[in-house]
Amino acid sequence: MVKQKIGGLHIQYFEVCPRKLWLYSKQISFETEHEKVIEGTLLHEQSYARKEKELQLDSAVIDVLDEEYVQETKLSSKMQKADELQLLYYLYLLKSRGIEKKGKIAYTKERKVVEVLLDEMNEKRIKQVIANIYTILEAENAPKLKKLPYCKNCAYYDFCYALEEE
Repeated sequence: MVKQKIGGLHIQYFEVCPRKLWLYSKQISFETEHEKVIEGTLLHEQSYARKEKELQLDSAVIDVLDEEYVQETKLSSKMQKADELQLLYYLYLLKSRGIEKKGKIAYTKERKVVEVLLDEMNEKRIKQVIANIYTILEAENAPKLKKLPYCKNCAYYDFCYALEEE
C-alpha cells in the first residue's frame, strides 16, 4: 500500500480534529462552500498575488520562503497551536532537504506575528504527529466523534452531527 502524501492541511486537521483529518483524507469534503475556508482562500490570494513566493514540497505548499524565514499568513490565532504545528512540519520538510529556516506566522486580523523554531523537541514532536496521522489515514473507520468547542463552526458539522440528538 502506497502511503498518502501529507500536506499542511493534514497537519492542521490532525491537531484540530482527527475525525476531520480522516474525512478529508477520504475526499469527503464540504469545505469548498464553507464561509471560513472561502475567507482564508481570499486572504491567501490577496496576500500572495505573486505566486513565485510559494514553494511546493511534496503535498505541502509553503506561502513564502525568504532568506531567513518560512512565512505563513492566517486570519486569526484561534487555531494557533495547529498553525504552529503546520509550520513546524514545513520546517521539518525543509530540514530534511538540508535547508534550515525559522518560521513566522502573521495573523492579519490581530496584527500579530509569532515566531516558530524547529528545535530538537519540536522535531521529535512533528515526527510523532506524522506517525499518528498515518495511523488515522490507514484506519478503516473514522475516529469517534468528539464534541469540541469549535464544532459548530466546522464545515463537517452537519455530517458529524446528522445522527446526534440535540
